[in-house]
Amino acid sequence: MTDTDTRLQPKKKGLTRRQKRTLSRGVQYAVFVAAVIAFAVTADWDRLQNQFAQAGIAQQMFPDVITLALKNTVLYTVSGFVVGLVLGMVVALMRLSSVGPYRWLAGVYIEIFRGLPALLIFIFVGVAVPLAFPGTEIPGGTYGKVAIALGLVSAAYMAETIRAGIQAVPKGQTEAARSLGFSPAKAMISIVIPQAFRIILPPLTNELVLLFKDSSLVLFLGVTLEERELSKFGRDLASTTANSTPILVAGLCYLLVTIPLSFVVRRMESKAQEAIR
Repeated sequence: MTDTDTRLQPKKKGLTRRQKRTLSRGVQYAVFVAAVIAFAVTADWDRLQNQFAQAGIAQQMFPDVITLALKNTVLYTVSGFVVGLVLGMVVALMRLSSVGPYRWLAGVYIEIFRGLPALLIFIFVGVAVPLAFPGTEIPGGTYGKVAIALGLVSAAYMAETIRAGIQAVPKGQTEAARSLGFSPAKAMISIVIPQAFRIILPPLTNELVLLFKDSSLVLFLGVTLEERELSKFGRDLASTTANSTPILVAGLCYLLVTIPLSFVVRRMESKAQEAIR
């Protein structure tokens, strides 16, 4: 066969990159659909309904699941978020301080409280503090304990988020403020921090979602019937009725709050990216 004949032969073409992506996506969809069908066919729906979807038991939970459990969960979350935000701001400023001991203390705090499980922090606040300071009471009772426990945990994460937001503000903003006669503290409070919060608002809202779920750890503080949050409320009724429907209803109440908040976070992130472009 001559070189001319070889050149005239059609070249074998493989799949293009787009075709490979389309094929890979199609295989993933097929596997997902097959898994859903297998679950739907093999699951015992009657047993699942009897254990998790008893309408009569679910009706018994209302309105207390909203007016008591969900209300307490929201109160615990908001109080913990406020404490965490204030403490996180202080720790973030200490991390950015020119004073070495401040930076060291802030770094130790962040590493410790980010490394420890939130459960241990709740136990520490509920057990260790009363033992260390006999006769003292944390203001607010259970609500105060939860606010401190959630605040200590969230502050470690918020501090790093706030620090990153402050450092993301162009240095020219601070220099311009100083040229106008602003002191370093006033420039930070009036110019830098407001701009930093616009940058870090999405991750802070995401932290609020995480705190909403972490509030379930309040049960380790020993709460009264009127202080129960969603998880404790659902578990107590599940034990009383010997049925898991209350747990499912409590989970749906969590989603009632977390899904809209997650949507808000995505919207804010999209707007932030559009602003950068």
